[in-house]
Amino acid sequence: MNNFCGIDYGSKLAGTTSICFEVDNKLVFLQSEKKKDADKMIIQFFENLRIKQVFFDAPLSLPRAFFGEGEDFFYREGDRAIGAMSPMFLGGLTARAIKLKTTFEKTGISFFEAYPGGLAKELNIKEKGYKKDSEQLIFLTEFISKNFDLKLKKHPSNWHQFDSLLAFVVGLRFNANQALFFGDEGEGGIWV
Repeated sequence: MNNFCGIDYGSKLAGTTSICFEVDNKLVFLQSEKKKDADKMIIQFFENLRIKQVFFDAPLSLPRAFFGEGEDFFYREGDRAIGAMSPMFLGGLTARAIKLKTTFEKTGISFFEAYPGGLAKELNIKEKGYKKDSEQLIFLTEFISKNFDLKLKKHPSNWHQFDSLLAFVVGLRFNANQALFFGDEGEGGIWV
């Protein structure tokens, strides 16, 4: 059994945060509910399961310029390399993500910034309907399941759950020394 999870992180109360993790050798999804605190759901999840690594789809660091190095206050090296959004554009979401990381790294959980959209590019699934209609969601879930030999308790019911599945796959690739790294470790890089 894998002791890591993939998280697609969304707005606090929007019901768009999803966690993909393994139970009894099958992947399951946990999703936040609208108008309920997604961060509390994640905290409870961490307190109830023995997760060692989190592959998190949200910025987990700020650009170097905030620490007196360089002049780019908007993008980190990894953002530019892979075409990710600026941590500054995501503002409050970035702050919440860094707070969760800072809090739970003290308990021994390792956080890695994952980029499902980057993995979608790497696997050439953008052309196959990534984030289009629900028919493509089923087709692409089957594609990912077969290519990474994954068993799912049930298919993801939305693209947030699918992105948490992709974040989980980044974890698989990372633990098999196959993940790609973009950016600079000192600034905080992005894994695909």
